[in-house]
Amino acid sequence: MTIEELMPKLAEKAAASAPIGKTLCFDMGSKQLYLDGTGDTNKLTFENKPADCHITVSETDLVALATGKLNPMAAVMGGKVKIKGEMGVAMKLGSLFSA
Repeated sequence: MTIEELMPKLAEKAAASAPIGKTLCFDMGSKQLYLDGTGDTNKLTFENKPADCHITVSETDLVALATGKLNPMAAVMGGKVKIKGEMGVAMKLGSLFSA
């Protein structure tokens, strides 16, 4: 599965979750996934914009996180996920990655 195939489900979960009040960017190298939670709803797009929290992760690992095949804490501790900026923003992502 690719991030493009997973995007509709993630966008739906993001919109259904309470706005996070911040912005976040997943950097997968050649692709970026941008979460804007500053409005009435969370919006997920393929954009590369400055964000309150910047998460560097491979596309494979992001898909594994989003599908519940990779534990977020294990990914961070194992160095598969690197977080820069506001850590609290990253911690609000549980609703996106819950099954």
